[in-house]
Amino acid sequence: MSGPASDGRPFSIVERVRFGDLDAMQHMNNVEFLRFFETARIAYLQSISPEHTPTRREEFGFIFAECHIVYRSPAFFNEEIRTAIRPSEVRRSSLRLAFEMHAVGEERLVADGYGVLVGYDYAAGQSRPLPESLKDRLAPEPA
Repeated sequence: MSGPASDGRPFSIVERVRFGDLDAMQHMNNVEFLRFFETARIAYLQSISPEHTPTRREEFGFIFAECHIVYRSPAFFNEEIRTAIRPSEVRRSSLRLAFEMHAVGEERLVADGYGVLVGYDYAAGQSRPLPESLKDRLAPEPA
């Protein structure tokens, strides 16, 4: 894992494509792209808000409301995939995180897209505005 780069690049993590991630055509199954994005998303949120635990319902949380993935090229067994995350839009109660996935080494774009998260109060069972302290840390970076 890594954090935001000192040269201004977005937060990113690297994961290796496992044998179990493959489909019958011997490239990474489309379901795994979402898992890679989700892993990077959780790591990113923990990096900007270390006190936040995504599995504790008594705290402020997020509901994953939407995901859009554009598959650009296949990923293959044992390739390392770097998933970069950056906030692209912060609203009153929601956040859009953009992502790009590249094959490490050749820097081939494998997929890109975004996910929309909605602030959520699990105890009340309803959406909730993002805390100002979190919004400050989520200011969208230039694309």
